[in-house]
Amino acid sequence: MKDILQDVVAHTHSLGFLNLVKVSSDDATTNIESMAEDRSVIMSAVTKNKVGEFTGVFGMPNLDKLALHLKCPEYQKDSKIEVKSAERNGETVPTHIHFENATGDFQNDYRFMNKQIIEEKLKTVKFKGASWDVEFSPSMASIQRMKFQSLAHSEETVFSVKSEGTNLMFNFGDASTHAGQFVFETNANGELKHSWSWPVAQVQAILGLDGKLSMKISDQGAMQITVDSGMTEYNYILPAQSK
Repeated sequence: MKDILQDVVAHTHSLGFLNLVKVSSDDATTNIESMAEDRSVIMSAVTKNKVGEFTGVFGMPNLDKLALHLKCPEYQKDSKIEVKSAERNGETVPTHIHFENATGDFQNDYRFMNKQIIEEKLKTVKFKGASWDVEFSPSMASIQRMKFQSLAHSEETVFSVKSEGTNLMFNFGDASTHAGQFVFETNANGELKHSWSWPVAQVQAILGLDGKLSMKISDQGAMQITVDSGMTEYNYILPAQSK
């Protein structure tokens, strides 16, 4: 239980813009959804193995509190971390996570949000899909080069992406400002006919996550970054933004 909770927190709360998640399970899978308040990022994830304790639909709010409990020294060795349930309208539903240290003299309860409230607060945004024009796995070197450019152009909140031959170019600024560009991906598989812009902070935060990374970009104005943590596959959809 602790491992999957740490995995979820690391790939949502740690980003700084996903602070509420919706968990839904069926007989075969456990799904996790979240969305930034400004709708700049829509996240959907599926765990590699169904989490048996996660039944039905519920929300996990205040992820900062959950993160604190998971980091608490009292819960690092021989602790009990259990999902507790209760009867609600004739069915058994998860209500909270109970934390208890090895000696039982230090405890916390992290409360879930019920189905009705989470479905109101986090209305499911169905991604209609896109035809992905460019697909690749970003290198650590390219991610580092993006950091260099973003530091040099800290006043820029978005960057643009375009194809130049077989190279995928990332651009900061424009002709009226300080500007910079670099090759993010050489020999990119596919081509973009339009130049689209995406938020610097969100893209960089996602690219900094632990896991196997892959990226897809559509000429319809969508970017998807997939992070496979080993436990869960997280898909982050970012609609293009205007500069």
